[in-house]
Formats: sequence, C-alpha cells, structure tokens
Amino acid sequence: MEHERPDVERPESRDLLLPVCGVPPAYSPLLSPTRFFPLSGEPSPRQTIKRGKKNRLIRTWYEQRTATTAIGVIVILGVFFLVNWLMLSRLHEGRVWLRKGFAKNTYQIPKWVSSTQNVEVRRFGKSKRKHNGTYDRMLDLAAQALLENKREPKELWQEPKAQALAWKPCADQRSWSPDDGENGYIMVTANGGINQQRVAVCNIVVVARLLNASLVIPKFMLSDVWTDASQFGDIYQEEHFIKYLSPDIRIVKELPKELRSLDLEAIGSVHFISFKVTDVDVMKEAKPDFYMKHILPILHKNKVIHFVGFSNRLAFDPMPFDLQRLRCRCNFHALNFVPRIQETGALIVKRLRNSSGSYLAPLDVHLLGPKSASSLILHNKSDPPARKKASSSISSKYLALHLRFEIDMVAHSLCYFGGGEREQKELDSYRQKHFPSLSTLTKTKKFPSPDALRTEGLCPLTPEEAVLMLVALGFNRETRVFVAGAHIYGGNKRLAALTSLYPNLVTKEKLLSPSELQPFKNFSSQLAALDFIGCAAANAFAMTDSGSQLSSLVSGYRIYYGGGKMPTIRPNKRRLSDILLKNNTIAWNVFEKRVRKAIRQTKHVFARPTGRSVYRYPRCKECMCNDQ
Repeated sequence: MEHERPDVERPESRDLLLPVCGVPPAYSPLLSPTRFFPLSGEPSPRQTIKRGKKNRLIRTWYEQRTATTAIGVIVILGVFFLVNWLMLSRLHEGRVWLRKGFAKNTYQIPKWVSSTQNVEVRRFGKSKRKHNGTYDRMLDLAAQALLENKREPKELWQEPKAQALAWKPCADQRSWSPDDGENGYIMVTANGGINQQRVAVCNIVVVARLLNASLVIPKFMLSDVWTDASQFGDIYQEEHFIKYLSPDIRIVKELPKELRSLDLEAIGSVHFISFKVTDVDVMKEAKPDFYMKHILPILHKNKVIHFVGFSNRLAFDPMPFDLQRLRCRCNFHALNFVPRIQETGALIVKRLRNSSGSYLAPLDVHLLGPKSASSLILHNKSDPPARKKASSSISSKYLALHLRFEIDMVAHSLCYFGGGEREQKELDSYRQKHFPSLSTLTKTKKFPSPDALRTEGLCPLTPEEAVLMLVALGFNRETRVFVAGAHIYGGNKRLAALTSLYPNLVTKEKLLSPSELQPFKNFSSQLAALDFIGCAAANAFAMTDSGSQLSSLVSGYRIYYGGGKMPTIRPNKRRLSDILLKNNTIAWNVFEKRVRKAIRQTKHVFARPTGRSVYRYPRCKECMCNDQ
C-alpha cells in the first residue's frame, strides 16, 4: 500500500457516498468544480500523478546515490587502516622476533656482519646506510649551537603536564591484619645487581604474604659480572625493613634452630625433586595461582623453601589489590639505604647543588633520611665568605644522566660502536666469558646485523648520541651534568664528546675525595646506590636505555615522591636512531626540531598500563591516589 503523498488529494467520505444516492457525479452541484472540472491554470489529476511518480524516482535515485557514496567512503577507510596495520606489523616484526627468543623469522637475516664489510643491510625491504659509529659533523654543529647561548626551554626543568600534580603517594595505607607466617619459612638468594635484587626483594615479600609464610632476611648472590659480596644489611636498613613491614608479614633474621641444620641447597622443587627452587623451576612472570598450586605444597611438606635467583618471577597482573599495594609499600617505603650510604649520597647532592640551593627537594627526606637531608640546607662553616658568595650566584639545578654504556651492556647488545676489529674481538671475548650462551647462539643462529639492531632502536645510546640529544633539547653549556654509571666502555676517551660540550660534567668519583670514596671501593652495588641517590634527587633526569633497571627504579621513585615536579627524559631509541642515521646530511635546526618532538611525545602522564611494572609506573590506584 502506497504512503499518502501531500500533492495528491484524496476524495472526502461525503463524496464517496453520492453515487449511491443516484446523483451522477459529473453533474452534481454538491461536488466542487475543481475536483472533476479543474479551473484554468490548475494541473489535471493525470499531471499530478505523473509529478508524484517523478518525485518518487528522484528521491529513490538520491537515496541510492547517498548509500553508494557512504559505502565507498567506508571501503576507502577500511583499505587505509588495513595498509597502515600491515606496514606497522612489518616494522615491528624484527623487535617481536628478538623478544620471542629468536623464533623462526620469515626474513633471511645475514650472520654477523663485521665492521670491515662494506655492505648494505636489507631487512625490511629497504636499504639502510651503514653506521660507522662516529658523529664528527653533528658534534661540530652541536658546539656551534651551544656557543649561541640560547635561552633554555621551560619544559626542561619541569613536568609538562598539570595532571602529574594530581597523583599522591598512598602505598603506606593498609586494610588488612598481619599474617602469622605459620605455613613455614621462605628464603631467597637474589641474583643480578642492586636494582634487580631490589625488585626480587619486593616480589618475595608479596609471595610470603600470599603463602602466609615467614620471610628470612634476603641474601644477595655474588655475581661474576658485578663482583660484589655486599649483603642486604650492607645496603638497606634491616631493622627498618622488619619493623615497617611487620603489619604485613613476619620477617626474621635467620631460621629457627631446629631448621638451621637442614641442607638448604637440597630443599624444595616444583617437581618434588631434592634441590633448591631456581629460575628454571619457576616460570617468568608467574601468576599467584602458580605459587598456590606448586609452591605452597612444598612449603607445607618441608616447612622451608629456598628460592635462588628469583629474577622477575612474579607477574604484575593479574594481582590482588592489597598484594600489589604491598609491592609498592616495600619498594617506596620499606627499603631505606643504610646511614653511611645516605650520608655520602647527601654529600654528592649537596656538591651538585653547589651548596647554594638551601632547599629540600620533594623526595630528599625519603631518599636520604631526615638527618642526612637536613645537611643539604646547612652551609659548610669551613667555607670562606668569598666561596659562599660565589656559590650562591651559581644555579643549584643539575641534570642527571644515566649513561648505560658499561661493557656488559655493550657486549650483550651485539651492536657496533665504531671501534673496528679491536672492539669486535674485545666484545667477543667478554661474551665468551660472561655470556657463554649468547656467545654460542651468535655462532649457531641467524642474528640481525648491527645496523638492523640500531635501526630498530635495540642498541644502547653512546656518549656521543646522548650529548647530541641533550644539546638538541636545549640544555645550555653551563648545565651541571651528573653522569651515573660504572666504568663507561672506552673510558675517558669515549666521554670526550660529553666533557668538551658540557665542561661542568662530573661523576661521583670527581665529587668525592679518595677518603670519602674508599669505603665503597670494590663494592659495585654500594656505588650503584650512590648513583641512584644522585639521579633520584636531580632537578631533571635523562635515561639512555629504558630497559635499564636503575633508570626504571629512579624514574618510578621520582614519580612517587616528586609531587609532579621532577621531569624525566625517556628517549624512544627507535625514533632517535632514525634521526641519527641521517647525521651526514641533516641540518641542525631540523635535527633539533625532530629530537624535541620525539622527546615531547614520551612525556605523557598516564596510569600504569596493564602488565607493566609498578616500580617504574607507580601511577595506579594500588600505589598512588588521584585527587581528580
């Protein structure tokens, strides 16, 4: 049935009844003459019907055209997103391949390409210029830019986002009663350096609460890489650790007498075989259910279990709210450095601020303790008045740079850094000694070439690349730069680019006298603790490797206690590498613009992504409270 149209009139009900009464409709005086006998100039009924049909045809055509246009737009958008997805998939395939343990790759990756071979690497269907490890042209341009002495951008020394101010520390809040630890005792011997060990300590605290077990003060494994025999009590305050976490778990300094005679090397196993629980027995990022199902029965049976290694053996998600908060409480509140590390760290911070700051940063008290922190606002009485006056005129701001360029990092990366055949032999020898599994793999597996690794942002930034980034961001020549790190690969010669462009560059070895540094010599973990303090207290902190544990822990500590006022520079190495590969042709103003844009894109304030570390991203409801 057709819909009623406004331009076609319908007869009224009275008209329809007239023929029944016997009156011919053509001569009836009751009918309007305009209905059957139209007046001059008015359309006839036939014309009206034709016009209606024409209007319907026009409307139908218009509707069909509109639908066709909409479908076309949808198809075009679909093709656009599909092409973008395919391109991103191919660009990221190399990185995914590396992370999945060198799984089978559809691309034919050449074996190790030595620095003397003049070949092009074709990995993603596009040739890349071979990197020779030098930046002489760009360093000259950077020196000229510093001589111009331009005003520093404001965002260098402050957080760019007001949202950062809304997050406040609240991991100290508790909503449960303490456990009695009646299921047995947990021991742990953590491996790695001080930062990996710190993560292992907080993870084992959560496992102890999960299993209702008593925790024995953690021990640290002696590593042939770190060569440091320091134990927990040499770095952290044991009494504070025990007391602060007493409302959460039971912590003891040693096993009870009846268990001390047991062979701890032969206790525990996920498979109930007589040996300790190592990282081989516990999957990486194991979930709480794994510990309840596999570890708790061993604990019930033996009353003690000994974890050895325990590197990243507890997942971040899924994790119950209170257990995740306990993780943060351990890292940000329970682990305080021993007084002698705090006091020496305070000396470093005070000298970096030139004794002129006379202020306390938001995290100074938490980092250094009340006593050592108070020394930051007291002038040295032995300083002559002239020195005090001179120091007061110098800015107290300083930039901390964690230059993760030690030989272990350099060797493990499989990248090339411009040292030729000598560098290759030296790093190969180091891998054979300290990373034998990796050394074997390089001879039996097809690895990406050094150039391909660099293109994907998988190489640590060199000192030259780091200083180019700092100059491009706008740090002026007078900036005080504190370089954290152990022994930089290449020594002072490799640091020459940094020191020539930033003469106010210092390390802890330069800031401390030989007598002040003596107690920490041969203790790499304790020296790393001093670096942690120098970086955490800085007005601005720049990392060169986002995968570094020290950089991750420092940036998280600055977020947690910094009050939204302590900026961190986190370069995207993949984007930075793409810019640096054009070092032979790129203009300085273009380089500067692109670097600033790349860094600006990393300065976002966001809540912790699912599965990511709460130690690095504490902005989450378990660790921090949001006022907004």
